Amino acid sequence: MSTSSKRPPKKTTTPAPKTVEKGQLHPRNRHQGRYDFPALIKASPELAAFVILNPYGKESIDFANPAAVKVFNRALLKQHYGIAHWDIPADYLCPPIPGRADYLHYLADLLAADNGGSVPRGAQVRALDIGVGANCIYPLLGHREYGWQFLGSDIASSALASARAIVQSNPGLGETIELRQQTDSAHILKGLLGADERFEVTLCNPPFHASADEAASGSKRKWRNLGKQDPKRKLPVLNFGGQAAELWCKGGEAAFVGRLVKESAEHAQQVLWFSTLVSKAGNLPGIYAALKQVNARDVRTVDMAQGQKQSRFVAWTFLAPEARAQWWAGRTPR
Repeated sequence: MSTSSKRPPKKTTTPAPKTVEKGQLHPRNRHQGRYDFPALIKASPELAAFVILNPYGKESIDFANPAAVKVFNRALLKQHYGIAHWDIPADYLCPPIPGRADYLHYLADLLAADNGGSVPRGAQVRALDIGVGANCIYPLLGHREYGWQFLGSDIASSALASARAIVQSNPGLGETIELRQQTDSAHILKGLLGADERFEVTLCNPPFHASADEAASGSKRKWRNLGKQDPKRKLPVLNFGGQAAELWCKGGEAAFVGRLVKESAEHAQQVLWFSTLVSKAGNLPGIYAALKQVNARDVRTVDMAQGQKQSRFVAWTFLAPEARAQWWAGRTPR
């Protein structure tokens, strides 16, 4: 991009998050309404052993049981996305798939706005998943939904080994999902990307907590709010599991996103849109301030919801609208 003095002054917008109705998923999300347990069990018979009736007499699973959540995810991936083989080691993060899918669908809408309103599909779209984790969930969903190519990065070799096993166990994924280790835990992007690499979008599910104790306290609070804090029952220390790098880091979410924002400025011309989930709304003002400091040209905050859970992601770009439109020139994304 030109750095001519005629270039319009940079500006950063920091829109306040809009209210999203509880439980409302993106219109393209496959997981609208109640889960079809008979269909899920037909695709994955092992799920039958974990199905229970909730207090309303409806079929469900016990989301406080890590084994049940893992088998449930496996059934969802098989029925809806054609992922025949999926597994993660014990105590690794087992993600809620509908919410993860929502993030991807809203990112697709963000890209579409620069692409004449058309959602870009196919291998010409390359996405970077920062902290791909052992579950490899974003590359799996993003490729199946939109045909995008992915680079998944992580600092943990054990997480990458698990993600690699998933990719290698499903024919065709090896050509579309690349996995790469960030060997320097002090950095997120620096030293990871080649100077000639370009990405249409980055996504990230950052460590939310500042310590292991904070993560455990958060899980206890969630079980209490859900009415599952039964003293006679031993609940998992961490809901949905999770290892250190997945759940906590020094300074927690605010510090991690702050580092990501700072490093994103060093790769401003290589990425169309950067993005990250933000678990705590209280962290938004600090993130907006950090983005203003690095002269992000446009900032978007997108709210999402699944059941009782409210979440959001922040996306930013260093490119002007004209440059974002030109980005697609010659790519003819499908």
